[in-house]
Order: sequence, then C-alpha cells, then structure tokens
Amino acid sequence: MSEAEGLGCCMIDIADTSSGKTHRDENFPVASVLIAPRHRAPIMAFYDFVRAADDISDHPTLAPQQKLDLLERLDAALMERGPEEPVAARLREQCRERRLDPQHARDLLTAFIRDVTYLRYRDWDDLIDYCRYSAMPVGRFVCDVHGEDAGRVWPANDALCAALQIINHLQDCAKDYRDLDRVYVTAQALDAHGGDVEMLGAPRAPAPLLAAIRDLNEKTEALLDQSRVFADLLEDTRLAMEVGAIQALAEKLVARLRTADPLCDNVHAGKLGFALAGTKGAAGALLRRLTRPRAAIADAAR
Repeated sequence: MSEAEGLGCCMIDIADTSSGKTHRDENFPVASVLIAPRHRAPIMAFYDFVRAADDISDHPTLAPQQKLDLLERLDAALMERGPEEPVAARLREQCRERRLDPQHARDLLTAFIRDVTYLRYRDWDDLIDYCRYSAMPVGRFVCDVHGEDAGRVWPANDALCAALQIINHLQDCAKDYRDLDRVYVTAQALDAHGGDVEMLGAPRAPAPLLAAIRDLNEKTEALLDQSRVFADLLEDTRLAMEVGAIQALAEKLVARLRTADPLCDNVHAGKLGFALAGTKGAAGALLRRLTRPRAAIADAAR
C-alpha cells in the first residue's frame, strides 16, 4: 500500500461504513423481548460490534486492504491496543462488568477477515470451519451472558448457529455472488452434479446448481436435528423460549429450501409466518419445561 493509500484508510471513520442495518433487520431474532432486560446490554453491545465489522467486510466501495485495516482497528480497540472506537469500547466495558470473554467477538473478526480474503469453499468441512468463526461464537456469547454451562450447551448451540449461517448462505447465494463475489455453495457439491459457480448468475437455478443447494440443505437439516434439544438443555427459561423460536424459524426455512429456487423465489419468511413459527417454537419450549421434569429432559438430550 502506498503512503497516500495508507493515509486514506486512516482517515476512514468506522461509523461511516455503516449500512444502517439494525438488529430488527436480521433474519432471526436478536435480543428479542424474550431475553431478560438485565442481559440485553451485553448482547446488544456484542451485536453492535459485530454489525460494524460485518458492514466493513460487505462495504461496496472499500478496497480489500482498507477493509482488513479497519477490521484490525476494531480488534485493536477492543483489546485496548489502538485508538478508541465507540462500538469496541461499549463491548469491552460490558465484558469487564460481566466477566465475559472478548474472544467470541475476536472470532467473529476472523470470519470477517475470511470474507474479504477467502471467497470460495471446498467442501462441507470447509464451510463448517467458517461457521466455527462466523456463527458459533454468537450463540456461545449469549449462553455465557446467561451463565449457562458451556460443556452442556455449546455442542447444540454450535449445530444451531451453523445451520442458521448456512441457511442464510443458501437463501442469499445469488446476491452474495452478484454483489460480493462470495460463493458458499461448495465446490464439492457443485462438482457432484456437474455444476459451476457461474450458474449463480442465472435468473433461475439450473438443475445442477439446484441439486447442489438441495444437498447442502439436507446437511443443514441434519444440523437442526442435532440442535433440537438445545432449548431443553438451557437453565434460563426465557433464553430457552428464544432458542425454541429460532429453531422453529430455521426449520421453516429449511423446509422452504427443499422446494424453492433461491435465485428467483423469496425464501425469507414473511412477517406473519415469521411471527407464527417463532411463537409456536417459544411456546413449545415453555410447555416442555412446564410438563416434563428437567431430569427427563436432560436424559433425553444425552
């Protein structure tokens, strides 16, 4: 990078890279009314930090090196190694007050760096490794905020968070390719059906691409099978209801992806369907808690 380019990057204000997107615009609930008020501040501080990093990595006009420099600036601010950034300061203070590990946020930064530098995925294991940094830390942080037992709940959390990430990849596969040149439909899945990346630019998914998407969706369904017990493993009832709602929404979208073409069909749940599925999932988690002994729930989870 030239000196002029470096000075240009240093002059960029992280706040100026904001997309304007908030937690209300996400595909899945973020700190909904189900979350106890005392837990909302750290969760929202975490969300705001991650949102800022996501906006940097997705920015339409920043050069790759500028994005990497800004992500490094966020990390340095979080760890008090560089100039202050408000979103980093808020998260750092919440982590100190609640004795939370900032590594979850740093893992997310690893994923956003990968979004800038690593645009194609070989196979399912490669995709899950990305989810290890891009999705699983979100749920782990929320569980930590609630004081949940990591050894008991993280495996189910990781399965659900990975599923949510891959659902987003599949429903947005054309947009990611068109706008960001990112392809999360794996090379292995495409090769298995004679497909190629360029098919993502078609108005409708050609049969080989659609078959590859169906394969990945089937693997995502298996992740949701693993995560179905997550809500019942949690000690916090309100968090269990939130997880129950998210599980139900994910299952609805996976069912939609069994038949929909994400290149031309709207896979995202409508507001009414979103609300109904979420309410049903939350109520189911609460009902199980009220009608089944916790010991029986724990045994069923093993």
